[in-house]
Amino acid sequence: MTRPTKITNQVRLHRVAKDLTQEQLASQLGVSRQTLIAIENGKYSPSLEFAFALAKALEVQIGELFSYPG
Repeated sequence: MTRPTKITNQVRLHRVAKDLTQEQLASQLGVSRQTLIAIENGKYSPSLEFAFALAKALEVQIGELFSYPG
C-alpha cells in the first residue's frame, strides 16, 4: 500500500516575514494557536476555505503557502 503524498506548507515562513506571532495570526483567523501550530508543523491540513483565508491574511497566493508534490 502506498502512502498518500503529504501537503507541505510555508505558513511559518510567511507569518514570520509579516512579523506576526502564532497567537496574533490565530486570533485574526478565529482559530486556536494549537490549530496554527499543527498546520505549520504539517500535522494538519486545513480546509480549502481556511487555506484561502490564511493566504489572504498573509497577503500571498495560496500556491505560495501550500504545495502538493505530484
